[in-house]
Amino acid sequence: MTLLELLQLLRKRLALVVALPVVFTLATGIYAFGFMEDVYTSEVQLYVLTQSQTSQDQSYATSSDTAASQQLANDIAVIADTPKVRNATAKALGMKDLKDYTLGVKNATTNRVITLTVTANDPAAAARVANEFAKNTASCSVETMGLKAVNIVDDATSSDIPSGPNRKMYLAVAFLAGCNTVQGVGKDVQGAGEAVENAAK
Repeated sequence: MTLLELLQLLRKRLALVVALPVVFTLATGIYAFGFMEDVYTSEVQLYVLTQSQTSQDQSYATSSDTAASQQLANDIAVIADTPKVRNATAKALGMKDLKDYTLGVKNATTNRVITLTVTANDPAAAARVANEFAKNTASCSVETMGLKAVNIVDDATSSDIPSGPNRKMYLAVAFLAGCNTVQGVGKDVQGAGEAVENAAK
């Protein structure tokens, strides 16, 4: 099958070539906008710092304190992700569990800040759980590691702007999937044409 013959065949199937990406995108759009619920994410930052006190009225942070604090931040991030902290958070809020919430822990190696995130369908509930999550992480870290304190930088607040789902991404992927399906159909048609041509020789 020559290129010209293939183009002529695709022209005959132009409706299919156009329809498949459109159908894939339309079906995904209906599902994404009609059935997928918005989710909202609230976050809280915890700050860790050990200090060497020179007097009752003055304190300073040494370089060794900074290095130690970064390691402490890593340890606290691990503690935050334990069932003990999650169960204590649920109990404090009068919940059986936190299955309806997605909890996350992020900490960078370049600073002493730990970010706790909570994602849920209700922005107010996400903020409430995030604040309690931070309190239990801080108290459990103090109890387990013998720290003076783990400071909560700022309380979580609810946001009316959804953090997901990323519907535009879903639509783009669906469109590309439709185009890939068209490409596969073209290859199958070309293969069939070559087989017929070879059989005729």
